[in-house]
Amino acid sequence: MEQRRILCVGLVCLDIINVVDKYPEEDTDSSFIVNDFLRRSVETSAVVWQVKGQTPCACCVVCPSSGSRTVVLSDTNLPDVTENDFSKVDLRQFKWIHIEGRNAEQQVKMIQQVQIYNSRLPQQQRITVSVEIEKTREELYQLFAHGDVVFVSKDVARHFGFQTAQTALRGLYSRVKQGAVLVCAWAEHGADALGPDGLLIHSDAFPPETLVDTLGAGDTFNAAVIYKLSNGGSLQDALTFGCRVAGRKCGFHGYDDISEEFSDG
Repeated sequence: MEQRRILCVGLVCLDIINVVDKYPEEDTDSSFIVNDFLRRSVETSAVVWQVKGQTPCACCVVCPSSGSRTVVLSDTNLPDVTENDFSKVDLRQFKWIHIEGRNAEQQVKMIQQVQIYNSRLPQQQRITVSVEIEKTREELYQLFAHGDVVFVSKDVARHFGFQTAQTALRGLYSRVKQGAVLVCAWAEHGADALGPDGLLIHSDAFPPETLVDTLGAGDTFNAAVIYKLSNGGSLQDALTFGCRVAGRKCGFHGYDDISEEFSDG
């Protein structure tokens, strides 16, 4: 039986962090991204190719002394994935689907498709759905109620008036569905999670010896947590692993070197 995989639903953006010789040539952004995925064995067969719009591009300026970054985003008119696009995916391939909060009304309908699919299966064969609510946009908050695992950002937590991950989890947990897990990372303060048992789980941060580049640390944290949970790890193990991998990533530019320390899983 073919191993079931993880499907990510969102939008790809090209980040230009450090250019040695030249910027990518005009109209080559998509091929650059696809080749980068293939080089890292990221399957692209479910990609929805758009005939209108251009690939979003972000110019990222990283401060060498602090590792902080400033991002200038050229957000284009590239359409988001729709419910109809999602309906063409063979759900039998996947054990986990992660949704980056964007066009939330359409994404709720995608999740409802997964719920119908799951209703026909025994518990151990059902797809787990995680959602990320990163931006402070009212439309996205409906996603709280639809994820089995919900990642809420520090920015959103502060938007609701919370000043720590712990208070945010307690204050926002009523928004998630029964049995869900709510996760909130808080940069150098680590990350916390709250599940249906009502117990707060915490992991400290694992900062590198030298902070080089924080760009993508949040996505790295989410990916590491999902990796652990999707492979049967406990919530505590997943949270700690997420903080360790995100901390490791902050010690260098890019992502390739992460595998050197965590290749054993």
